[in-house]
Amino acid sequence: MSCETEALGRYHILEGPKIKIRASAARALIERHYGVAGHATVELCKWTKDALETGRSCYKVKFYNAPAGGSHRCVEMSPVGLVCSNRCVYCWRPTEEFDTFQLEERFYMEPEEIVREVLEERRRLLSGYWGHPQGRYRIKEALEPTHWAISLSGEPTMYPKLPQLIKLVKSLPSTKSVFLVTNGQHPEMLRRLVEEDALPTQLYLSTNAPNRELYYLINVPVYRREDAWERWLESLDLLAKMPTRTVLRITLIRSLNYDERYIPEFAQIVKRGNPHFVEVKSYMHLGHSTQRLKREDMLSHQEVREWAFKLLAELEKIGARFRYMDEDEASRIVVIQNMDRYVDRWIVPPR
Repeated sequence: MSCETEALGRYHILEGPKIKIRASAARALIERHYGVAGHATVELCKWTKDALETGRSCYKVKFYNAPAGGSHRCVEMSPVGLVCSNRCVYCWRPTEEFDTFQLEERFYMEPEEIVREVLEERRRLLSGYWGHPQGRYRIKEALEPTHWAISLSGEPTMYPKLPQLIKLVKSLPSTKSVFLVTNGQHPEMLRRLVEEDALPTQLYLSTNAPNRELYYLINVPVYRREDAWERWLESLDLLAKMPTRTVLRITLIRSLNYDERYIPEFAQIVKRGNPHFVEVKSYMHLGHSTQRLKREDMLSHQEVREWAFKLLAELEKIGARFRYMDEDEASRIVVIQNMDRYVDRWIVPPR
C-alpha cells in the first residue's frame, strides 16, 4: 500500500476526491469544543470567550490591535486541523491524532468551502452566547470577524491551496488582519506566498530552539526528518527579506531551552531572521502537553521578563538594535521590537 493510499485510508472521501477528518478524530475534537469543517478546524479560544463575557481581550489586541474591536472578532482556525510535520513536545493539541502527508491539490477542499464551513461552525459555537447577559451585546460583532488567525492546530503551510485561502480571507469586507503561524518546515510554501502576492498581515515562525540538537528534541520533526533543521533555517532566511510583518515566537520551557547558556545562540538566530518583532513567552502546562512536560516547566512572568531583557542585552552586543515594546503578565509574554526594521506596532490604530 502506498503512503498516499494509507493516508487516505485514515480519512473519509468527500464529493469524489475530497477528504475530511475521520469520524473518530472529529468526535475527539468536538469533545474538546472544536468545530470541524471537512479537514479544517475552528475554535473559540479562552480569549474569545472572555471578550464575549467580560470584554477582556488577548495580548495580540494589546500589542498590535488585532483583532480590531476585540478578541470576540477573531476566527482561530486551521485549514488542515490534523495534518502536521512536527510533534512538538509543548503542543497542547492532540498530536497523537495527527497525520503527516502531502497529497495532490485535488484531494483538498477549496478555499471557498473552507471559509464557508468554518464560518458556519463558528456561528454554531457562538450560538450559546445569545443568552449570555453580556455576550449577546457582542455576538453581532463576533459574527463579522475582523481577524483570522490561521494557527489553531496542524501545520497550515501543508495546505496546498493556502495562497488562495489567504487571498480570499483578506478580501472579505470585515477583515482587517490575517495572522499565519508556521513551524518553518515548508519554506517552499512561504516562497509561494511571496510569489503569488498572498502574504498574511503578520507571519509567525515558531522559534523554540537555537541549534540542531534542541530543535529535534523540542519540535520532534516527523516529515523529511533528515533535513528538518536546514529547512527551518531556510524559512528563517526567508523571513529576513519577506515584505510583510514578521515575528519570531520563542516558547521557553524550563527543562529544555530556558538555560541562559542558550541566549547567545538565540540572539544569533534573531539577528539572522531580522524579524519586526520577537515574542518571548512561557510554555503553558495545558492539554496534551501535560503528558510530556511537567508543570515546573512553566515559567513565571518575571522569569520570562528577565530572560527577554538578557536577550536584548545580547542582541545589543552583536549589533542588532531591538528594544522592549510591551508585555502581558496574564499570558506570560514579553515582546521586543526591531528598530532597524521598524514598523508601527499598530495594524489598526487603536481608538
